[in-house]
Amino acid sequence: MRTTRIELSNARLMARAWASTSAYSDSEALAASFAGHALASLAATCAISEEFCPSLRRARRTLDETAMALATKIGEIAARLPLIEALHQVTSLYPALMPAKERSALGAFYTPPALVTRLLDQAAQAGVDWSTAKVLDPAAGGGIFLLHAARRMVDALGECEPVFALSHVTARLSGFELDANAANLAQCALEISLADLARSAGRPAPQIVKTCDTLAMQAQPVFDLVIGNPPYGRVTLPTEMRAKYARSLYGHANLYGIFTDAAMRWTKPGGIIAFLTPTSFLGGQYFSALRCLLAKEAPPVAIDFVHARKGVFEDVLQETLLAIYHRGALRGGTCINYLTMLSEIEARITSNGAIILPQDASAPWLAPRLPDHIALVRRAQRMSHRLSDWGYKVSTGPLVWNRHKSQLRDRAGGKNVHPLIWAEAVTPDGRFTYRAHKKNHAPFFRMEPGDDWLLTRKPCVVVQRTTAKEQTRRLIAAELPAAFIAEHGGVVIENHLNMVRAVDDEAVAPSIVAAFLNSRIADDLFRCISGSVAVSAFELEAVPLPAPSQLAVLSKLVASGASRDEIDTECARLYGTDA
Repeated sequence: MRTTRIELSNARLMARAWASTSAYSDSEALAASFAGHALASLAATCAISEEFCPSLRRARRTLDETAMALATKIGEIAARLPLIEALHQVTSLYPALMPAKERSALGAFYTPPALVTRLLDQAAQAGVDWSTAKVLDPAAGGGIFLLHAARRMVDALGECEPVFALSHVTARLSGFELDANAANLAQCALEISLADLARSAGRPAPQIVKTCDTLAMQAQPVFDLVIGNPPYGRVTLPTEMRAKYARSLYGHANLYGIFTDAAMRWTKPGGIIAFLTPTSFLGGQYFSALRCLLAKEAPPVAIDFVHARKGVFEDVLQETLLAIYHRGALRGGTCINYLTMLSEIEARITSNGAIILPQDASAPWLAPRLPDHIALVRRAQRMSHRLSDWGYKVSTGPLVWNRHKSQLRDRAGGKNVHPLIWAEAVTPDGRFTYRAHKKNHAPFFRMEPGDDWLLTRKPCVVVQRTTAKEQTRRLIAAELPAAFIAEHGGVVIENHLNMVRAVDDEAVAPSIVAAFLNSRIADDLFRCISGSVAVSAFELEAVPLPAPSQLAVLSKLVASGASRDEIDTECARLYGTDA
């Protein structure tokens, strides 16, 4: 099998190279036609006739000789693999052959079999009975979840009449898909996967995948399992649709959040929702209403964090998770697991304990991302203090520089010219270094009448707003010295930095705040909150903290110029853990 998979991978690379240089103007139709011809080749190699796969008869665009030969070859190679894996490899050609921009616009990223298998296993563990369950994928794509579900349904029925088995399975299986090309490929793949049963029954499988707009449909809560990998990305909703999904929206709408809301509407009480989504809903402010809705109507019973962002989906860099929600259940513990992708078809699972959702479900959901985080999360969940209790509030740097280009200055001097603080002024090791060395970054800003709101005159802590989980540290902070601000009569802070500002005369010293935010324990805590590359003010203000009265030792260490290791040890002690 390994040799076959390598051969198929090489053939897919050749197909992508061909598609990238093709003269066809309609890239979606081109990709669909290529995948359709490859499916037909797979069916022919497996001796499956069009009589039992009527979708194979659908008209496909004629390809050039080179492309036809390559599509045929891919189908023939794929036929050596287990059938469902083969079908995934072929249907996933459709998004793989599209230009990246169009693929992203369609949300056309198909799911690796290892994650599909795990999600269906988790659904079964949560109570889904494959012999009776009605199953819906509301964003079916190439049909990978439906293919696996259909196989489990057939196996669960055991020995029975083929006519009964085919009718029973297809009556309980449904897929919705907005993209007609993807829907056609998914239907064709399902017909191929059920061809042996259809041949024995003497008739093909009926239509399972429907081309439609899931979000616009009137939901009926009739499914025992709603499963899938919904599209994601910010979207501007029509007024009517925004009103329809208002219960789960706060500010910007994201497609996967709306699909999660829709899934709850299609799932019957007691049913299961099993979704693969980005992790950003766990902590982001824009998902606060969705978190409340889930906690109330379908609390999570299990979450797997996927370790392998790059390569989980072709050309996607996105932190993802698998989640199982129980419609109508009472809140309880949520099992947390760590899923390591070993290949497209294999994953390793490590248990990470369990969490309890916060009483205020709109707050970020603290969850261990690594086994080492379990004890920390349990301790932090019992801590009630936040930055507001330390006397601080977090806001974004006010200057959006490209709206004020004419006010940027390369030199000091002149009235109302102040230093401009960019993100690079906060060094990776947590020091403030006044500099502006990146392209288009000027070191000074000239204030104009009405610009007073841009000026910062009091000491604060500045924190980089964008970091990734692959970086050594997610929290990169520095104290903006009072002496520097006083020397220049104030500074202007650009909006790729967060400002942690004192709002209380009794506030903890900024040097203590900066030292804590730069500690290893604070970084670990933030990783257990944040689900995106953004370091948001909302999430910073949600980090559980020790009481101000517990900071005496830390204050002395900072005042004495203690080493980073000494400060890390003390911060860890405040959470009852080792540095």
